[in-house]
Amino acid sequence: MSDADSTIFGVVVGTAGHIDHGKSSLVRRLTGTDPDRLPEEKDRGMTIDLGFAPMKLADGELVGIIDVPGHEKFIRNMVAGASGIDIVILVVAADDSVMPQTREHLDIMTLLGVRRGIIAINKIDLVDEDMLELVEEEIRETVSGTFLESAPLVSVSAETGDGIDELRNSVQAMVRDLPPRDSGGVFRLPIQRVFSSKGHGTVVTGVPASGSVKLDDRLELLPPGLSGRVRGLQAYKVQVEKARAGHSTAINLADVDYRDLHRGMIAATPGYFSATEMVEVSLKALDGLAQPMIHRMPIRFLQGTMEAVGRLYLLDCQTVEAGQEALAQIRLEQPVVVAPGDRFVLRQTSPMVTLGGGEVLDRSRWRLKAGKDFVVDSMRRKLDALGTPAAFLTSLMHEGELEIHEASELAKRAAMTAEDVASCLDQLQESGQIDAVSNGKWVLREGLERGGQRVLDALDHSYREDPYRISVKVLEIRDRTRLGDHFLEKVTDDLAASGKIEKMRGGRILQPGREPQFSEGEKAALESIRGHLTKQLYDPARAEDLARLIGVEQALVEKLHAFLIDRGEVIRISTDVALLAEAIPAAVKKLAELFEREGAFSASQAKDQLGTTRKFAIPLLEYLDKNGWTRRNGDRREIRQDKLQELS
Repeated sequence: MSDADSTIFGVVVGTAGHIDHGKSSLVRRLTGTDPDRLPEEKDRGMTIDLGFAPMKLADGELVGIIDVPGHEKFIRNMVAGASGIDIVILVVAADDSVMPQTREHLDIMTLLGVRRGIIAINKIDLVDEDMLELVEEEIRETVSGTFLESAPLVSVSAETGDGIDELRNSVQAMVRDLPPRDSGGVFRLPIQRVFSSKGHGTVVTGVPASGSVKLDDRLELLPPGLSGRVRGLQAYKVQVEKARAGHSTAINLADVDYRDLHRGMIAATPGYFSATEMVEVSLKALDGLAQPMIHRMPIRFLQGTMEAVGRLYLLDCQTVEAGQEALAQIRLEQPVVVAPGDRFVLRQTSPMVTLGGGEVLDRSRWRLKAGKDFVVDSMRRKLDALGTPAAFLTSLMHEGELEIHEASELAKRAAMTAEDVASCLDQLQESGQIDAVSNGKWVLREGLERGGQRVLDALDHSYREDPYRISVKVLEIRDRTRLGDHFLEKVTDDLAASGKIEKMRGGRILQPGREPQFSEGEKAALESIRGHLTKQLYDPARAEDLARLIGVEQALVEKLHAFLIDRGEVIRISTDVALLAEAIPAAVKKLAELFEREGAFSASQAKDQLGTTRKFAIPLLEYLDKNGWTRRNGDRREIRQDKLQELS
């Protein structure tokens, strides 16, 4: 890491306030740098776009200051700057006092989650003491109940320099009281400017929202998903080897044309973010909102450096009055890239007034309907879990409670690094909230329990439908429970491990100790059927003939025959042939004797050896072929010696 990089303190200070109240002049006094870089800004004497300048602290470290425009026409640019700041300097001109954009900027800062700030009364050289006292009183009244209620208030003159040292000391004290932004996490930079530099090529600038980036890293540009290599980095116009959250950063990118990029896109670590046109949010209407926000109203969605037009779909109410909160889905006309916890501002499309704002909860996978309890509950879980990574991962898993979750997908949903996700999942497993399914795949313990109850209910339902049943096909259980194959497999494995079910070969499950309640007559008929099948191992009678032999109804014979198949006592070897289970190994032994005596044998020889008819011999031989007991070579068969050893 270069010396220049190590001297930058990872906290960003920003200005706010009405047009022409002297924000840029104060930044120039504090930093020695003119933040107005555009010719139009210099010609008109007003800030149009964001200005960035480093302020040197007493010990030589640098802290970045963002100068935002005050004019109402450039609120979008103001939001772009405010989205990246930690401390605000609210500038109020002593000769103007509190003005409309003063109040709107204060509202926007509150919506964007800024929690620390300083109030600077500028142009004190233009007013007398009495006027200054009135202005102070109006300011205190304006900020009452806001995060600036107890903020330091410094009187200054950018023109004469009066009070600048006190303002600088206040800024420095507040900066030192804040920890630098965490450079961990997934790198993401909302792009503020794009241009081509002679001899270097494409350059993008902005303040990283999270993570860090170093030379030769590859970055994804979203949307639409381009890719570029980092071949140069600057923080406040100083060459660095690494840039991080809280640094005003310029990135020189190879492999991408600047004409394909624009403000509002993001540069990010590849594979973690994706564009969406539907966003789940928690929002709050401004306290002074004149007209309520209503369901399906058109809005402008401002987040980071991006602005998009769309509609507001309220999910837990129909209107949001001044000061009220709500859960909503925002459907946009163009794709945006957001992450959980991102702060946003909503503005009316016409006239352009600020309505409110809040926090992003998630990227929506489908259109959400109002008034659905499960939708609202899911969003509230996410809202409550914001800021607590492990809890937020759990909230995402709750959304697919009856599903298996891949760690890689959870990392994308939560915008967390794979390493951080793995650590959180290990914690959740230790606490018993989740279970591992396989490498990188996890399931909620609550989901397993709920899925297990579904399986047990489906098994009970099958038994009530057919009291003669012992086992039930897993495929039938799947259709009844509507659980996915992999999740169902994990559920049945857990149920079997706890002794609540038994898993049988052939994809069947049963309730341990399950025995139908037969009448005395049914028990006698069952024993007669068993006796017949034992006596006629390879030539059992058809159901109608057997019914006459033992003197019962054919329907009862068919039910009891199905029961024996269910128990595994009888094996169905073809559509219309079923034999006693013990007939299979007995047949293999008999055919082994034939093979030892004659070598490879024909179907006719097998039929004679077993003392049966072709009707039973052919299906039996095909069954033995399929299950690996015999090997067919033309019209003859051989006994597989390796399989024969299993019978000894």
